[in-house]
Amino acid sequence: MSEELLRLSKRMSELGLCSRREADEWIAKGWVRVDGKVVSELGTKVYPSQRVTVERQAAAEQSKRVTILINKPVGFVSGQAEDGYKPAVTLIKPENRWDEDRSTERFHPTQLRSLVPAGRLDIDSVGLLVLTQDGRVAKQLIGEHTDIDKEYLVRVQYTKGDKLPEADLRKLNHGLWMDGKPLRPAKVYWQNDDQLSFTLREGKKRQIRRMCEMVGLKVIGLKRVRIGKVRLGNLPEGQWRYLLPEETF
Repeated sequence: MSEELLRLSKRMSELGLCSRREADEWIAKGWVRVDGKVVSELGTKVYPSQRVTVERQAAAEQSKRVTILINKPVGFVSGQAEDGYKPAVTLIKPENRWDEDRSTERFHPTQLRSLVPAGRLDIDSVGLLVLTQDGRVAKQLIGEHTDIDKEYLVRVQYTKGDKLPEADLRKLNHGLWMDGKPLRPAKVYWQNDDQLSFTLREGKKRQIRRMCEMVGLKVIGLKRVRIGKVRLGNLPEGQWRYLLPEETF
């Protein structure tokens, strides 16, 4: 079977070198080589068997890109401003940096350029939100084939009687459909009388709230406390810190 040609930027993303947008920037700057030859034309196609390498300048630029963790409060949107609500990135300023941030990184306004949310958190939800300049981190967290789980604490009220039946709790774990497709298995259990822990490996829009509605639960509060191996911990609401070099999702 013959090999299929791929856009170079797509191939670089597949190889985990960078995001497609970064790839296009690097190609235009002449920082990308295919089988040892510099390629500077956007839209160039390559075979998967061809060797793709990047110049040291690309790696150096990438190493300067920051990833920031914020404890998003209610009333802020994850991405672009909408309906009069401010985006979470407006909270990233020196006075909101957590006093206990152990990173030696110094804040500079250039770090706000191309700082985008790697995943979303609803306007009425709080907790861990990741904003990054690094296309590799974004791909890892929201790429098509991501398998990183996210943990939420969800305060609920049962609207159909005294207590959620065990059969419905099992449905929350596995058995519900959304948007015409079965949901992937989740891990859902009671933390206490009115709070559930949800761990999901997917992130459909308002997924937890919609799942709860399906079994008669009303969500009173929702907080994301973990993404992969990175925890919210004691980061105060409305404050932020840098992802440490030794931390990985």
